[in-house]
Amino acid sequence: MKPYNKNLKLPSRDLRKNMTDAEQVLWQSIRRKQILGLQFYRQKPLLNFIVDFYCPAADLVIECDGGQHYTEDGLAADKSRDYALNELGLMVLRFSNHEILTEIDAVVAQIYCVVRQRLESP
Repeated sequence: MKPYNKNLKLPSRDLRKNMTDAEQVLWQSIRRKQILGLQFYRQKPLLNFIVDFYCPAADLVIECDGGQHYTEDGLAADKSRDYALNELGLMVLRFSNHEILTEIDAVVAQIYCVVRQRLESP
């Protein structure tokens, strides 16, 4: 199990109850082991972060990025967050909310390809 801050358990529950529209759309496509029979978790605490989606079997984190992620501060925060998660051996895939809401099939296809590739790598 990857390390996480236990103080994030309650906030992660709140986030699961209040997912964005993009998170809900993506969740409907990856939940219940729809991608290669693998389990995804939503709003999962990892280190001192709560990631949008996490697949432990593929060491994959998926983030749904709203407008705040494309500001100078948001980009810097995401860069340091991604670096910390990469240090744990995790790959971070980022999709804009707009991309998820308008091109969900392409997003799911990309996730599928990345998961398959990560499972085939030694």
